Order: sequence, then structure tokens, then C-alpha cells
Amino acid sequence: MNIQDVASFLETNHRGVICTKQSNGATHSSIVVCGHYQGDAAFVSVYPKSQKVKNLRRNPDCTVLSVTEDWRNYAVIEGAANLYDYSNTDAETLRIMLQEVYMACGDTPHPNWEEYDQAMVRQKAVIVLVHPNKVYGLLR
Repeated sequence: MNIQDVASFLETNHRGVICTKQSNGATHSSIVVCGHYQGDAAFVSVYPKSQKVKNLRRNPDCTVLSVTEDWRNYAVIEGAANLYDYSNTDAETLRIMLQEVYMACGDTPHPNWEEYDQAMVRQKAVIVLVHPNKVYGLLR
């Protein structure tokens, strides 16, 4: 399997789990709202000091699992995360990316994009894009 094989699945199934590695080697898992964005698995962390973001800054290797509502079908993307935030991305570029990733991780537009943009700045949001090294799952 490759990312193209699961792209449409990720575009319609946004319940997910991200698994990262803690400094002691243990796995840390977090629930995320995920999607497919420009060939990568994607999600936004609105808490830049979250454990998952701290772990990914130290070690970008991670796994994203996307699952259907009934837990019968799933896609797994193992790969390395790239993090985009206000410290490494131009503010206007990040604003546009945040809106695009929001749409990639959901089924409806935000009701107030200006309010969303302001919240993302205030919360110092981080975009996480996981470039796939291995893709597998059960898609029926």
C-alpha cells in the first residue's frame, strides 16, 4: 500500500491516533483529528507544548492511525513528521496552510475563518505533516 491507496480514506475518516516516542523510549498516544494533505497524513496541534509536539520535535518518527466510526476499517501511516509553526514558517503561509489542513481534517468549512485565524495565532498552533515511509491497513 502507499499513500495514494489510502488518500480517499483519510479524506473521509478523520478520527485518529498519533503515536510518538517519549525520551525514555516508551510510546505516547494521543487522539487527533487527522486527514490527507498534499501526500502526507496531517493534523493540527493547538497546544504547542503538548507531549506529542515535544516528542516530535525531539524524534520525528511516528505513526498515525485513522479509523472509521465503527472501528472496522483503518489506515496506518508510519513516517517522519514535519512541524510547521510561527517559528519556522512565514505567518501568511502558515495562515493559509492552517486553513487548508483544517479543511483536509474535516468535512465542513469553519464558520468564521477570521476567528479561526486569530485563535491559531493566539494558541500558537502547530501543523504536523507525516510523510509516509510505510502505509498499511484494512480498507473494505
